[in-house]
Amino acid sequence: MKKITFLLCLGIAGFSAMAQNTPQVFGRKIQSINPKTGIIRCVSSEYESFLQEKESKRATAQEFEQWLAPKAEAEKSKLLARKGIAGTNAVITIPVVIHVIHSGQSVGSGRNISDVRVNSQITVLNQDFRKMLDTPGYNTNPIGADVEIEFCLAKTDPNGNPTTGIDRVNLGNTTWNNSNVESTLKPQTIWDPTKYFNIWVCQFGGDLDGVLGYAQFPSSSGLQGLQGPYTPATDGVVIDWRAFGSSDYAAGQYFQDIDKGRTTTHETGHFLGLRHIWGDGGSQQFGIKDCSATDYCNDTPVAGWENYDCLDTYNSCPSSPGNDMTENYMDYTNDVCMNIFTLDQKARIMAVMQNSPRRNTLKTSTVCQPPLSNPSFELLQGIKLYPNPANDVLNIAVSDSSKTPDSYTIYNSLGQAIKQATTISEGNLKVDTSNYATGIYMIRFTKGNETKTLQFVKN
Repeated sequence: MKKITFLLCLGIAGFSAMAQNTPQVFGRKIQSINPKTGIIRCVSSEYESFLQEKESKRATAQEFEQWLAPKAEAEKSKLLARKGIAGTNAVITIPVVIHVIHSGQSVGSGRNISDVRVNSQITVLNQDFRKMLDTPGYNTNPIGADVEIEFCLAKTDPNGNPTTGIDRVNLGNTTWNNSNVESTLKPQTIWDPTKYFNIWVCQFGGDLDGVLGYAQFPSSSGLQGLQGPYTPATDGVVIDWRAFGSSDYAAGQYFQDIDKGRTTTHETGHFLGLRHIWGDGGSQQFGIKDCSATDYCNDTPVAGWENYDCLDTYNSCPSSPGNDMTENYMDYTNDVCMNIFTLDQKARIMAVMQNSPRRNTLKTSTVCQPPLSNPSFELLQGIKLYPNPANDVLNIAVSDSSKTPDSYTIYNSLGQAIKQATTISEGNLKVDTSNYATGIYMIRFTKGNETKTLQFVKN
């Protein structure tokens, strides 16, 4: 599979003009715009300010931090006590539904992105949050943390029916500004946020034109923010489709230098309680350095403002120890720069997962399991793929002969069928992948009238 990244037709001048013409979002001045490209990496801070204004019961930043601080410190103490001990935390699995919002395009065309591209984003999230060895999410920094959170596409929908975890919704030929995202897109399509991590992928327009994404920050108690129209029905992450997925695994159209899936990693960090690494005090856009602001994580060096690349070593606050941590997922650097969450950031996330409403129920949600009563999943339940990732051979393991599929088809990232087996025998349960290009593949099994699709990665 050849890796191809198509750049947007808009050039740097177009982005800059766009940024100048849309200086506000959610009724607030945009804090940070990339001075070279005009891209607006994230507007989660502006969105949180908007929510606090709309919801009188929603905690202020100070109230939230007072509530979270002792819980995060307790989690950090537990993490330090277990450090180096085999069998640490049980890994938390968060079920995800990806709402692909399109306007009638065929699957894989434009904003109606392919299944492979959706799966590439789940792969990146898992690499980044697990600090996975031999992936771009790995780092050798001594304070780099395996967050011990994994993400899976849901297999059961809110009605108890089987699902791929990809919810394709045609909402007409429109682009999405902050008003219609909050009033229409989210409330009309959201799945129960106590069971699903909702991610919407759409095409931004209006005052969101040029924005890559934003997240809803967690609440601090079961009472705050649950009565108004803006919190439960809008809880999740929204990403422009051109910043979603990774060109390492899925070809397609991406924003320049925003093609490795790190926008979703960044916004998921906000969804789980992380703040921008510079504390939102300073702004390169306005030429303001503020070394007093904080992200409430002591192991992230003080930064006076956001950074947009890692071309050099930056130290925006030389009177404080350490250079700017441009490789942190919560800065604004390009996707290829990012590869670290720290121990303190992990402690915050763990505290949120244990205590914040809707976040604390995700870890016990069972929707990543298929519906037990559905025969399609019973019929093909016993199929496993190994090793995954594969090198030269992919093995198809079947729990017993009665569950051997009738046939299978392997698809590349473009949705093209590259191998078909219409009669299954011991010989074709071993797939020669030695000539496959590096990337993500889907294998679709059929048995009778039922189908099941699994993903594998070729190293």
